Amino acid sequence: MSLPNEIVLRPRFKFEVPTHNETLLESFEERKSHQTEFIVSRIDDHVFIKFPKKDQHFWSPQLHLEINEEGSDKSIVHGLFGPKPTVWTLFMFLHFIVAGLFFGFGIWAYTNATLNDSYAIQLSLTLFMVVIWFVLYFAGRIGRSKGKPEMYKLHGFMEETLRTYR
Repeated sequence: MSLPNEIVLRPRFKFEVPTHNETLLESFEERKSHQTEFIVSRIDDHVFIKFPKKDQHFWSPQLHLEINEEGSDKSIVHGLFGPKPTVWTLFMFLHFIVAGLFFGFGIWAYTNATLNDSYAIQLSLTLFMVVIWFVLYFAGRIGRSKGKPEMYKLHGFMEETLRTYR
């Protein structure tokens, strides 16, 4: 599994399997009871693979698989690596707050400039929001790199489970 060196914090992949999707989903159900290294949960056509609480840290990833039926004997597997939903929600919330403050401070600076008032503080705060956005972005990249070995483990478990069908 290669991770692109693009600006991607939640890597995705997609591939075809020449088997009915229900067979693949049942293989994950069966595999769940024969191992303790991962927590596997299934909801309809979705499979979530994550680490047990004792093995998790703040940056621990999880693998979300969506296994869709594509014809009678073919399935498409869509995979998404990502942080725990609470971590992802926190990062998105912080990004939206920073973006809102960026626009707010920018409008405030523009208003003061239009009124011929001093706008150095407002412009500084606007630029500071850009710095904070970069800090958040690089924190996400650092988190992804810390979770990369675990991503390989999750991907290996998925590959091992699907090996007989590929």
